[in-house]
Amino acid sequence: MSAHESETGGDRRAREPLRIRIDECGPMLLPGPVEVELPDGRVVRSDRVVVALCMCRRSRILPWCDTSHRRHRIPPGKA
Repeated sequence: MSAHESETGGDRRAREPLRIRIDECGPMLLPGPVEVELPDGRVVRSDRVVVALCMCRRSRILPWCDTSHRRHRIPPGKA
């Protein structure tokens, strides 16, 4: 295994593709564990089985979702 394959978790061709779920009004759900590199270069890690990444940017614990999007939903028919 090359150094690059070691860093990226091995040969992608030998594994199933990663499936990411995007909820229309919520977070991006990823199978965990994951590491996220932030704009300032820090790396944060979650060891959860399913990780929720905030897409609305309202979370107080970015990059993780804290369900803040639920308080800001527009009721059906009000858009």
